[in-house]
Amino acid sequence: MGDVAEPDVHAAVARAFHDEWGRVVATLIRVTGDWDVAEECAQDAFTIALDRWARDGVPRNPGAWLTTTARHRAIDRARRAARGDAKLQEVAVLTGEEAFDDSGIPDDRLRLMFTCCHPALSEDAQVVLTLRTLAGLTTAEIARAFLVPEVTMRQRLTRAKRKIEHAGIPYRVPPAHLLPERTQSVLAVLYLLFNSGYSDPSRPDLSAEAIHLTRMLVTLMPDEPEAIGLLALLRFHDGRRAARVDADGAIVTLEDQDRSRWDRVAIAEGAALLDRALRRDSVGPYQVQAAIAAAHALAPSADATDWPRIAALYDELLRWMPTPVVALNRAVAVAMADGPDAGLALLADLDLPAYHLLPATRADLLRRLGRADEAAAAYRDALALAPTEAERRYLARRLASVT
Repeated sequence: MGDVAEPDVHAAVARAFHDEWGRVVATLIRVTGDWDVAEECAQDAFTIALDRWARDGVPRNPGAWLTTTARHRAIDRARRAARGDAKLQEVAVLTGEEAFDDSGIPDDRLRLMFTCCHPALSEDAQVVLTLRTLAGLTTAEIARAFLVPEVTMRQRLTRAKRKIEHAGIPYRVPPAHLLPERTQSVLAVLYLLFNSGYSDPSRPDLSAEAIHLTRMLVTLMPDEPEAIGLLALLRFHDGRRAARVDADGAIVTLEDQDRSRWDRVAIAEGAALLDRALRRDSVGPYQVQAAIAAAHALAPSADATDWPRIAALYDELLRWMPTPVVALNRAVAVAMADGPDAGLALLADLDLPAYHLLPATRADLLRRLGRADEAAAAYRDALALAPTEAERRYLARRLASVT
């Protein structure tokens, strides 16, 4: 097979991580019953791949190679820890094949998401475990998605894993009749997965994967209006992706985006999906968010945006999701409909200490009111919290504009 150029090997391992991480980890968890060991052995397998594939070439079936290598690492660990012949034999016979299931789920990764979302765990724990184990997001990335410190998220992960171990929760795919009770958690995972890629222009693969899996879920559950609503929401957002970042890598706000660069096919699909979901007459939070996205995406210009309607939709969403982030977005809509002072009044009682968009929103409203010094201070606060380079560049420009 021969030596492979180093950049090619890194690209091959990166592709394999995206495609195979969840499957490798899930297989090891199923057999060893130990989440930490499974993740560590999977990480070892990918590290070994960087060296072996450079020397021997990329294998024809990277997933099988990685699963076998991770299995051997688990066997070695079991031997060193003297965990008993029974467990060692259990690991040794692992072939990487998925256990039989009667869920009817047509996609491996989606099937594994339903596996992680066990109802004995809190919804937050289900979502966190799924993002970490199957999507391969780092603890820091998940913490950012949940707006909590990394140490807090690490503690949540540890508690969830301990509960699985102590309660003897089985790591297996649920049968088809038990899927509905896990659907809401799976939708939450998919939405956070999409947002992780959408907020970071360097990770479009995460958003693409979320759209793919949501589409599979709609195929699996064609009469589930919230799944359809989520897919509509993702397509509306993804339709604006090309205009979200400028040539220098800075975020471009919605009102300043070049709408000729929007993907009208994606937006049209979003509109059709939203109509399909609403016809089922069972409205939920993802459908409301899709309706908000539609009001933006279907407006012919920023000035023609129906902000009073968007503010009313946020009132509805706040009843479904009474969270500070929804309240923040509602304040923006009210500010655009009724003026910056009205929006600032709504921001006064919000508490989002680690969320850069709160001071960024306050700064923007102060800028619109001509209160440059106060706006500059708020922009500096936002800049200190911004998690991505694209957002930092945008905020630095805004800061310069008021100083």
